[in-house]
Amino acid sequence: MIAQFEQERTRLRAVAHRMLGSFAEADDALQEAWLRTDRADTSEVENPAAWLTTVVARVCLNMLRDRREHAFEMPDPVIDTAEEPEQRAVASDEVGLAMLIVLDTLKPDERLAFVLHDMFAVPFDDIAPLIDKTPAAARQLASRARKRVQDRPAPNVDLPKQREVVRAFLKASQEGDLEGLVSVLHPDVVLRAGALEVIGGRAVAGRANLFRRFASTAEVRFAVIGGEAGFVSRVDGVLFSAMSFTVRDGRIAAIHVIQDREQLAALIP
Repeated sequence: MIAQFEQERTRLRAVAHRMLGSFAEADDALQEAWLRTDRADTSEVENPAAWLTTVVARVCLNMLRDRREHAFEMPDPVIDTAEEPEQRAVASDEVGLAMLIVLDTLKPDERLAFVLHDMFAVPFDDIAPLIDKTPAAARQLASRARKRVQDRPAPNVDLPKQREVVRAFLKASQEGDLEGLVSVLHPDVVLRAGALEVIGGRAVAGRANLFRRFASTAEVRFAVIGGEAGFVSRVDGVLFSAMSFTVRDGRIAAIHVIQDREQLAALIP
């Protein structure tokens, strides 16, 4: 079965990436799945590819469920005070940054059902045991997730106005202006950065104050990320992180932080 695992590695990694949204975490999931495969008795497995998919999915599901218990603090970028924005746009990877952002809003069981069924054509009969649901319930979870993906509100496409809001956010972050931050954040704003999820204007504003910490070492340039205003930060000239902002009605409704090095490499043309 290990030989089969290696043959399926590229596809299994794609499954893990869709589930977790991070190449680094996907590789961790594959390592754990490999160990489980090596220890398992697979003599009676009739469909190795399907069996391996469920092993990877189960590992990813456990990781998703554990995420909120292991939040981390984000490093702090410094504000770029130059008037000219960065001219290069940040391109989406093969999944699409917008899709990854939406997937991050789903509950673990919803994400698993949607990703496995809609992206990898795994039958609901095979998905159901992974989440301790009936096939009908798994179908309902996927349907609910699909609707959330389809109903995602369109962001404000006026990039100059988006950039003004983002610039105000960065300025307030650097100055430690809590009220200034709150004023540009929607009351229900969601900040997502890997395992970290923060909801609410004041909660996000408090977290954003941490951005000042690395002000002496980071350089920020504005960019367009997945069609939305954002910025990329570099430390000693090396790409360190990217942030995209969903702006609606002049306020920030969502912030998505990318720090996974491989994903960053895929985003930058």
